[in-house]
Amino acid sequence: MSEISDTTGMPSASVPDADLVEVRGAEAPRVSTSDGSGPVRTRVAPSPTGDPHVGTAYMSLFNLAFVRQQGGQFVLRVEDTDRARFREDSEAQLYDMLAWLGLHWDEGPDIGGPFAPYRQSERLDTYRPYVDRLVEEGHAYLCWCSTERLAQMREVQQKTKQPTGYDRLCVGKTREERAALPGFSETPVVRMLVPDDVPLVFDDVIRGKVSAPRPDDQVILKADGFPTYHMAVVVDDHLMGITHVVRGEEWISSTPKHILLYKWLGLEPPKFAHMPLLRNTDKSKISKRKNPAARLTWFREQGYLPEALVNFLALLAYPPQQDADGADVEVFSFDDFSRTFDWAKVNPIGPIFDLKKLDWLNGVYIRSLEVGEFASRLLPYLVEDGVLGETQSLGELARLKAIAELIQTRMVLLTEAPALVRPFFVADDQLAVDEDARAQLKDDAPAVLEAALAALADIDDHGDGVLGTGSPWNAATIEAALRAAVVEGLGIKPRFAFGPLRTAVSGARISPPLFESMEILGKTSTLARLQSLRDTL
Repeated sequence: MSEISDTTGMPSASVPDADLVEVRGAEAPRVSTSDGSGPVRTRVAPSPTGDPHVGTAYMSLFNLAFVRQQGGQFVLRVEDTDRARFREDSEAQLYDMLAWLGLHWDEGPDIGGPFAPYRQSERLDTYRPYVDRLVEEGHAYLCWCSTERLAQMREVQQKTKQPTGYDRLCVGKTREERAALPGFSETPVVRMLVPDDVPLVFDDVIRGKVSAPRPDDQVILKADGFPTYHMAVVVDDHLMGITHVVRGEEWISSTPKHILLYKWLGLEPPKFAHMPLLRNTDKSKISKRKNPAARLTWFREQGYLPEALVNFLALLAYPPQQDADGADVEVFSFDDFSRTFDWAKVNPIGPIFDLKKLDWLNGVYIRSLEVGEFASRLLPYLVEDGVLGETQSLGELARLKAIAELIQTRMVLLTEAPALVRPFFVADDQLAVDEDARAQLKDDAPAVLEAALAALADIDDHGDGVLGTGSPWNAATIEAALRAAVVEGLGIKPRFAFGPLRTAVSGARISPPLFESMEILGKTSTLARLQSLRDTL
């Protein structure tokens, strides 16, 4: 992205001596250093410009795994300097989704910390002295070029196949001198004056020696008084004692600018680790505009478990764990990941975002849940779909747990639950039979239903235990009666014998196990549903 686009109408930058003295002589103390002499501190710094990106969780995971292993601190900082794209609800979504994933931060806007505030918009007075110092020392300059003038300049550069970038029209000019030329804007921006000999090679924790392209004269202060990302990130990372900057590889091209700012300001730079970008199956960068899975909220909406998503994100850029025999283990916890974490193992090649692997992992995690916990995970989806009310009775919860045990091994996503559970919570006369289920009924369906009605009517459903437990109306008895009446009595193969019964009980072609479903529904509901379907044939 060209930084020229950041220059829509900007405020002047004065250079008060008091501010310069404060920056030079009263630097906020750093709590640690990047040479290993202090505790490790990492951060994730998303912008609240919409639904949180899955990449934020991906970066948070690797930051947090390293920090927890090293006994350091993980900082959540909100970079809300892009006021044009700012969305008020985005920050709350960010907290909600990272907490849902179990990726908890040690300092942040919501919980505070020793380096508060953690929102850039609340730190504007912090950045200005650093900008003023750069201007006074000749490392930055005021630029009065209008948006229109910059657009025309870029168009000419592109047509003549010149490198795109600011042409330094404002360098060395006073306001009056620049105002006499075309394309003048009353409110200037502040730009870095990048030297010809700017270092372009730096050390990367993941990639080793990295070479980046020569940077343009980056805007570091915008017209609205907000610093750009590049200025704010350097100042904040320094003042907050960040020892390792872990971010996506798209920021490699910006790193020479940041190292230059650290040098000019006399600050110690952190270590840099540039993670590989997440990519679609066509190897394009995953984006919220083109792929719904780029939205972090999408995964919860679709019914993925947070522990499965964390496991999946770890596998995207990191090898599987290994068991005692050295065999790969793809299912592992965050604690396992953190304990063995090593930056040298991170694969710098952009991983393909393969949801098939996530589906498999989600099924594994669903099956590993204790049945009561699994039932509680289903509740939000059942309530949202209207299967259950906002509050549930003890009887409803007990029934849900019994149903959960039937469907747990059959599910990949929690959103599959409403269709499977609904038949157990709908009145018998309100059960709708799906068209595809009715269409697959054969000519022998009436005879099957009649035989089942006769066989099941003879089973006693009164138990002699507490609250009527111990009834002969159970899955084993029901199965035996139906096999005798339908499979043996009518001579229908088991594969085809119970289709009409499944349709009658659930209204669907595919349903939880038939005999267990009948046990949960009870004799009265089971017979009513069988009779109801028979009456329509």
